[in-house]
Formats: sequence, structure tokens, C-alpha cells
Amino acid sequence: MRITKINGTITQYPPNLSRISGLIICLGYWLAWGYPFAEAEQIPQLGNGLRNGWADQHSIVIWTRTTRHAEMNQKGPDFLQVPASVESVARSGGDPSLYASLQMPPQTQLDEMLGACPGAPGQVRLLYHLEHHPESVRRTPWTSTHADQDHAVQWKLESLTPGKTYRVMVEARPVDGGEVTATCEGAFQTAPGMDQSSELSFCVTTCHDFLRRDGGLEGHQIYVPMQAMRPDFVVHAGDIEYYDKPGPWAWTIELMRFKWGRLFSMPRNRAFYASHTTYFIKDDHDTLRNDCWPGQRYGNVSFEQGVQLFNEEQFPSRNPRYHSIAWGKDLSIWLLEGRDYRSPNTAEDGPSKTILGPDQKAWLKASLSASSATFKLVFTPTPIVGPDRPNKKDNHANAVFAHEGAELRSFFASIPGVILFCGDRHWQYASVDEETGLWEFGCGPGSAKHQLGWKVGDERPQHRFLRVAGGYLTGEVMAREDGLPRLRLRHRDVYGSPVSEFVFPQ
Repeated sequence: MRITKINGTITQYPPNLSRISGLIICLGYWLAWGYPFAEAEQIPQLGNGLRNGWADQHSIVIWTRTTRHAEMNQKGPDFLQVPASVESVARSGGDPSLYASLQMPPQTQLDEMLGACPGAPGQVRLLYHLEHHPESVRRTPWTSTHADQDHAVQWKLESLTPGKTYRVMVEARPVDGGEVTATCEGAFQTAPGMDQSSELSFCVTTCHDFLRRDGGLEGHQIYVPMQAMRPDFVVHAGDIEYYDKPGPWAWTIELMRFKWGRLFSMPRNRAFYASHTTYFIKDDHDTLRNDCWPGQRYGNVSFEQGVQLFNEEQFPSRNPRYHSIAWGKDLSIWLLEGRDYRSPNTAEDGPSKTILGPDQKAWLKASLSASSATFKLVFTPTPIVGPDRPNKKDNHANAVFAHEGAELRSFFASIPGVILFCGDRHWQYASVDEETGLWEFGCGPGSAKHQLGWKVGDERPQHRFLRVAGGYLTGEVMAREDGLPRLRLRHRDVYGSPVSEFVFPQ
């Protein structure tokens, strides 16, 4: 992990850093694969743009990656449709290269496949300033990228101003220095001060991958209306990518990295995350495989390697990976880690069986109890209220984690203003726990091709809303009425049209 903490010194820089408002422009000197003069493209490029994480009032982590090309390979061959059982063939062969080669046409390299966005060595630096104040730009030193980290680099920016928009630019140049070969612009917002009553908006999404995208090679459709909304922050509640789905099955670190590079080189996805404050939560499919826990393996990748890949390399890092952030006086958010500390799903249920782990659970209870926010929003990668299907065995809405599930529901219901938001489920819902009155919102899958797992019309007593379709969820803290803030939550379809509405307090 390479994270550089930056307070920075004030220096002059050309004011074109703020020329583009709210959108990413990733610039190279030449075009990418499949176009005239592609052979003249200079290395390195910034095909994955930039993204951020863990923003609060005064800090944020910025991520980028140097790549061989400015865009993904849009003209390569598809992976072969091989069954999951081929994994055992590769394993028995004893040659790690078989995990990839058995899924590709003969004599084809991974970097030649459709969607490939291979890394390349280079140097990068970050420039940032308050919006409308390009004269105050700060710049980091040049940092080299390396193959052992997939050519990814992170910076932690500190001493930021609360409640402000910042413009950022990443520059890339060859590893031995020289002229800049690519730039990428974006933006982020810091959280407002805890004494400020602020109107704000946010989005929640889950369940994305390249295989089931609904906007072709442009990326996911939801990023068009989400970009137009310009939310103050976004929570991606996990299952950002699926290692354990074909095209390819990600049985090696190399294949996992391939999937991340492909997903975030699609133009819509890349542009959106470069220009919005985001909190990324991981779940099972982007840690290792479905319903995974510590100690397991997938292909030749261990659970611990999968955790490190997500936590330290492919996404903005923080230790521990649970956190609470106040977004002004009226709203605070809690981001939970649901994989790193969990007991095996197969363990006997009881007081010691856990998803959160003792340290995270103690922090959660203490921080929620101490909060004075009107709305306390808890974001989890898996459901706590549900309902879920009776055959599932991985979350707090299931019988296998019944003890901790009941403990958490009772605790959350005892704290005024707590509302739960979860990823993982491939349908949209709003539910109320029958015993405690606790609300939970499932945002639904972020693609019109990714809805599954629940029967249309199968409404249970807990449901206040049910829709088996793709979309996302939005929230708005609205102007105070009679001295009280209000929170409006809406499920939306993939085109941004609202399909539900709930206003709190009710």
C-alpha cells in the first residue's frame, strides 16, 4: 500500500484545473485501441481515472492507476464460456497460468481481451484546490507506480475545509520523468461541519459488474441520472464486481485485477466516480466468492489476499474499514465492514458468532449512542431486517446469524433516528421489523440486467415497498419545517424516475 499524506504548500499552477465543472476529462496525446495512430499513444495513461473514499470534514483519500492505454480495449475477443468446474482442472494441472488460458481463445493474451485496461509503470502527482480558487492549488511530489500494486497509488489529503467542493487533477508522466503524457480531472466534496444544518442529497447503489451491465461498453445506465443529480455523496454498498461469475472467473490475482481495470475504464463509471465523493463497502463477491469468510480460498487466491487486494490496492484505504461521518448537524452515516471479522457461516449460532466482530460492534454501539444527529443512517453490505429467503445463510436476516441479528435490531431500534440501508439484495425494498419497528431500505441492483432472487409480488408483512428490478436509492435532507429537518428517501429505476417515496420523521 502506498499512501502519501498531504498537507501541501501553496503554489501557482495554470487555472485550467477548474475549467470543467463536476465532470472528468481524461486526456492523452493519442487515442486508444482500434483507432488511427493508436501506436503513437504515449505511456503512461490514466484509463481508470481517479476515485476517492473516506471523506470527512478535513480529509479524503484519492486513488489513481497508471495504464498502458487511455481507454479499455473495445475490440478484443470475449472470454470462452467455460463452466466453474474448470477451476479444478486448472488446480490439478499445477500451472497458475491455466486459470486464465483455459478461459481464453488459443494464443490470446489477457491484455488483448475485450475490456482489458492493463497497467503500466509511470509517475503521478496530484493537484487540488478549492473550487473557484485555482490560485491556491496544492501539488504532491511525483510518485512512481509499481506492478506489485497494479500500478495504483493513493494519497491522503488532510487539513481540508469543511463543506467545500475541491477540484483535483492527476498528472502522469514516464517513469524516468519527462513531459506529462496524460491528465485526469475530477472533484470531491468535504462533509459540512457538525454544527451546520445543511440541505444535501445522496445516492446508494449495489450489485454491479461488467457481465450484467446495461449500457453497453459505456457502462451502467444509472450513472447518467446520478451524474445529473450531482449528489453530495454516494455509498456503494458492496458487490461492486463479481469474481465468481464467468467472463472470466477470477481465480487469480491477475484476473481479479483485470476485472477491476475493466469495470472502472467504462466511460460512465469512470467519469462518475472521478467527480463525486464516494464511500465503497465490500461484500463477498468482491472479496473472494459468494458467502465467503476468513480462511477460505477461491482458485489460487486466499481470503486474506482478496481482503488485501480490495482494502489496500484497488480502493481508497483505511484501517479499520468501519467509520462514522457527520454530514452536518442533522445527518450522520455509519459504514460497516461485513467480511473481515466474521465467523464462518457454518459455525453454531450463539453469543460468540458474529459478522461484525467484537471491536466493530463495540464501536458501533458507543458511537451511535453518543450521536446527536437527527438521522443516523447505517450502511451495511448485507441485510439486518430483510426479509430474506429461508435458504440463505450469510446475513443477519438469516437463521444462521439469528442471535447477533436480534441483538442488533433491538439495539438499533433503541436509538432514535436510526435507519438501515443495505446492498447485496437484487431487488428494491423498504421493510419494517415486526418486533422492533426498525426500518431498512434495500437500494436494489445497479443494472436493469441484474435483478434476481425474489419473486415478483411476493410481499411479506415486513414490506412497505417491493420492486424486483434494477435501480438505485436517493436521499435528501430537506429544509427544516417547524424547526425540524426532514429526510426524503426514494427508490428510483435505472433512468432516475422515482418509484417510491418515504419521508422521515413519520
